[in-house]
Amino acid sequence: MDFGVFILAQQRGYHQSSQQVIQNSVEQTVAAEQAGFSNAWYAEHHFNNYSLSPSPLMMIAHCAALTKRIRLGTAVCILPLYHPLRLLAEIGFADTVSNGRLDLGVGSGYQEFEFERFGTKLEDAYARYTEILDILRKGMTEQVFSYEGKFYQVPPSAISIRTLQTPTPPIWITSGNSDTLRKAARNNDNMFVTALLNGVDGVKALRAKMEDVAAKEDRKLEDLKFGFLRCAYASDNDAEVESYVDNARFQRRISESLKLRRYQTDDGYMIKEVPSVNDMTLESIRANLPVGNVNYVIDRMLEEIEILKPNHIALQTQVGDFDQKTMLRQIELWGSRIIPAINKAIGNKTAQAAA
Repeated sequence: MDFGVFILAQQRGYHQSSQQVIQNSVEQTVAAEQAGFSNAWYAEHHFNNYSLSPSPLMMIAHCAALTKRIRLGTAVCILPLYHPLRLLAEIGFADTVSNGRLDLGVGSGYQEFEFERFGTKLEDAYARYTEILDILRKGMTEQVFSYEGKFYQVPPSAISIRTLQTPTPPIWITSGNSDTLRKAARNNDNMFVTALLNGVDGVKALRAKMEDVAAKEDRKLEDLKFGFLRCAYASDNDAEVESYVDNARFQRRISESLKLRRYQTDDGYMIKEVPSVNDMTLESIRANLPVGNVNYVIDRMLEEIEILKPNHIALQTQVGDFDQKTMLRQIELWGSRIIPAINKAIGNKTAQAAA
């Protein structure tokens, strides 16, 4: 089982400077490599404090110079906010300077707040996403290519800096839409899914959804590669656990307010943390997530892995204003104790099944 860190780069208030937030992202990447994580993933968002990562490919180019082994991924590039030809060149550049360590996660976006400011209509997001993804595939696999679509027309063109990984870097599709996931399965792309802050029942529902996606494409789910984005935290310190859970709820509140277009702000930037009618208590979130002492987290993670059977798990490490030094220790703890214990248990079970 591969594990990664998902770095959202949030700013919960003006007590955090943008420089501090980005520097924390870089430090977590270096710490994740030292701890033995296989991947670091970077978000993309704009114009508010939900995430201060405007370009995951720029993060990758920077962190590539500070690391040697860990794979570096976009989670995700919001395709409708790009011109496809510039994006193609930047993908080639990022894969080149990282020596072929790029994982290319893509999505269609959901925050109207961002689309308005880029002069793009949210209702066109999926159609633009589909066209750009087609252009990316052509541009990475053909020396000279062209394209005719509703939104994009590309005359015969060649990208000067090509990806080191051939035919393309691994492509990861992030979506909650079954049709989008079905298309990803059809194209043999990797997928990213999440149960948000829901518990075991949510993981079971996600498993059923993925089985349906595979079945409708006449595939077996075990033949598809997909990752699971999850909030999880291990500590005997109750205050640490409570802080992590509180920050996870903050993240969800802000995301939901932007998605449902009911965000509130006094200054046009800092989104207010406002509970919704479906708001979850800290107690319910804590019961749902793999948070608690080390042994409990290991057992809960193994339970969820047994249900969902993902190939990769990305842990959310940079949420809200959680203390950076504490999170760096947490990353080391996962690398030294939790991940080895999980993989040992999975290995033992596999060996027993084969015997």
